Amino acid sequence: MKSLLRVLGYLKPYKTFVTLTLGFAVLTTLLDLVPPWLIKVIVDRLVDHVDDGGLYAFVLALVLVYFGRNYSNYKRILINNRLEQKVVFDIRSHVYRALQKLSLNYFENRSTGEIMSRVNDDVTHVERIFIDGVEQVVTATLTLIGIMIILFYLHWKLAVASLIPIPFLVIGAWKYTVRAHSLYHQARERDAKMNGILQDTISGIKETLAFNRQRHEVKRFEQRSGDYCKSTLEVMRLWAVYSPAMMFMGSLGTVAIILYGIGLVQAQEITVGTLIAFIWYLSLFYTPINQLHTLNHMLQHALASSDRLFEIIDAQPDVVEDPDPVHPATPVHGEVVFDAVNFAYVPAKQVLHQVSFTLRPGEKVALVGHTGSGKSTLVKLLMRFYDTDDGQIRIDGHPLRKLSLAYLREQVGLVSQEPFLFNGTVEENILYGKLDANRAEVERAARAAHAHEFIEQLPNGYETLIGERGVKLSGGERHRLAIARVFLKDPPILVLDEATASVDTETEIKIKEALSQLMALRTTLVIAHRLSTLEGADRVLVLKGGRLIESGTHKELIQADSEYANLFQSQLHL
Repeated sequence: MKSLLRVLGYLKPYKTFVTLTLGFAVLTTLLDLVPPWLIKVIVDRLVDHVDDGGLYAFVLALVLVYFGRNYSNYKRILINNRLEQKVVFDIRSHVYRALQKLSLNYFENRSTGEIMSRVNDDVTHVERIFIDGVEQVVTATLTLIGIMIILFYLHWKLAVASLIPIPFLVIGAWKYTVRAHSLYHQARERDAKMNGILQDTISGIKETLAFNRQRHEVKRFEQRSGDYCKSTLEVMRLWAVYSPAMMFMGSLGTVAIILYGIGLVQAQEITVGTLIAFIWYLSLFYTPINQLHTLNHMLQHALASSDRLFEIIDAQPDVVEDPDPVHPATPVHGEVVFDAVNFAYVPAKQVLHQVSFTLRPGEKVALVGHTGSGKSTLVKLLMRFYDTDDGQIRIDGHPLRKLSLAYLREQVGLVSQEPFLFNGTVEENILYGKLDANRAEVERAARAAHAHEFIEQLPNGYETLIGERGVKLSGGERHRLAIARVFLKDPPILVLDEATASVDTETEIKIKEALSQLMALRTTLVIAHRLSTLEGADRVLVLKGGRLIESGTHKELIQADSEYANLFQSQLHL
């Protein structure tokens, strides 16, 4: 009920639409109750041989009632569809906004396919509550109340007899609800896992083809798909037993009323028209009951999905912004201080141990060390994708935890070893650095990154679509677009994760020239994988096992018997 009430809370901004939808639904329901009464009158007049010319008036009234009922239903559907789409838009937007507020840790511990399944599939399932749910509950309830009043008015003994199946229907619905809810949860989880495999294999299709692992991937996907099908079949099997059983109970009630009614007609206690009207109303009475059973089936599916959506909405970021964040009025000078920083992704495995160093404004500092030494973790902490366990990081004397996250990340530009490009145009990808930049600024940034030349040669220049992750571009071209994006952002602090590790010599020269311009007058932290690329670094910091073990210039460390010298010599002999 808690999840259902939260979902229904999305109706609050649209009270007018809700009122109109329910108003037309009520009108449709009331008009639906009139035809059996008119037919009762017509039958009784025919049986009693009453022919005063009024029969055709009742027939005309029947036509008008049918027209009014269907016109009202038409208006209800139109308004309800508009309401439904507005609410579904709000839910999907709320979930997506919630995702944008979460920390990097949330996404690193979940597959992209699973998250997409929640935003797309689960929202679609919740949508059913608004398409059929609210309206059907209201109309079914009103129908049941209206019909019960009419049935007791027609003949109270028959009306009491018609209630005999109700306790059995209620007990059946309760047992089904308890069992179906858990089965739907299991089905949604398995669906998410299947989507995770699907997204993973499509993203890695090049590796699948290169390693000739198509059969392996088919087997993995079919296993997940099979699990999902089994869960769905369990739900359908339960519904296959429940739905016919409930309808059979209702049918037995109708049979009992017919048998009882025949005796009443023969005893002249009721008229033939009354019995016909009673049976008709009784069929209308069991119709909303069956609708409620079907609605319960749909509702359990929707509520299982809503629980998964609210898990995202209720999730709290690991990195929390200060309630009264600092927004320094002056531009950042670029001093960065790591002060006795400790960090672990999981409690049992410490990644950084008492790391301390200072980057002076405008200084270029290289960070080197073996894989797993903690270089990338320092970058994540500087960008505040994660928070330190102990110690402190400061920019211009301000602790990162005190700065607004938006302000902090505007001050830092990141060029990754494997830059991510979006599935859009060249211009859209560069504009990511400054969304309100004009074409002249975009081209200026591209020229500075030595990207303008190859962009001009593309089929549509800056309007060329580059495909998912920039698949239509070479590695060097992707790097230069990423550099152009940071040029446009123009941050005072720069973080470079070796941007020339996988390009040819000519492209490497162009990227180095672009990076030299980019690093000018900026505080720069360079993660170096190839030590031969450290020309121009003011200082070199050496990490080993999460500890800062050496610091000095390239020349000083080479001349000393240092870990850096050993690393440098080992790479020269490769």
